[in-house]
Amino acid sequence: MEQGLHITLAAERLFNVWGFPITNATLAMWLVTAVLVVVGVLVGRRPSLIPGKVQNAFEMLFEYLLGLYEQTLESRRLAVRYFPFITTLFLFIVAANLLGFLPIYGTLQLVRGEEHAALFHPSTADLNTTLALAIISFVVIELSGILTLGVLKYSSKFITIQAGVMGFIVGLLELVGNVARLVSFSFRLFGAIFAGEVLLLVVGTFVPYFLPVPLMAFEAFIGVLQAAIFAILTLAFIKIAIQEPHTASH
Repeated sequence: MEQGLHITLAAERLFNVWGFPITNATLAMWLVTAVLVVVGVLVGRRPSLIPGKVQNAFEMLFEYLLGLYEQTLESRRLAVRYFPFITTLFLFIVAANLLGFLPIYGTLQLVRGEEHAALFHPSTADLNTTLALAIISFVVIELSGILTLGVLKYSSKFITIQAGVMGFIVGLLELVGNVARLVSFSFRLFGAIFAGEVLLLVVGTFVPYFLPVPLMAFEAFIGVLQAAIFAILTLAFIKIAIQEPHTASH
């Protein structure tokens, strides 16, 4: 029997663990985490003074990223402080996007009677995952501003009675803009990855031999680009959050 296209916007529930639903996007997220942990252990287990090709590649990547963070934050100390968070965020999204091209995604099925559900669904093509990442970034950004400047000074960026009516309105708009980052962060990443997944599925169904290969290469580039955008925007918003508020001139 010939199967048609099967496109789902939401991840599919596979089973429950202690009452919590486990979806195929959750399994994919666990797979991504396991791969990153294994790679991290293998690369960092026995660092050598004369690094091999793999260690050298990771050291070059990390040095480049640390230099980029230092240039953005204008401080080596801050760059080192935020390096683990921003880099982990970047690597997780890159791995989640690229592992979605593995053949196990969409082919391995869980059969429940007449129903079939894919065991793995790209985690960044699930809005729950991208929203969770956006919430984590949002919390880190706001806490960075509060812990660096203090509650009163940080809140003065948004609520300033002394700046007059226009300054108060601008502050409220800034506050709304901060909250809007949740929507912007989550939907940008989700939309790009989900659209690419649908495009590859449709093209692979109707033109199965030649066209999907260059499209997969393009979508892999988009996956890396989206991870970089997410991480760089988080870094830039941290820089904005820890800056001293502008005071009105008299």
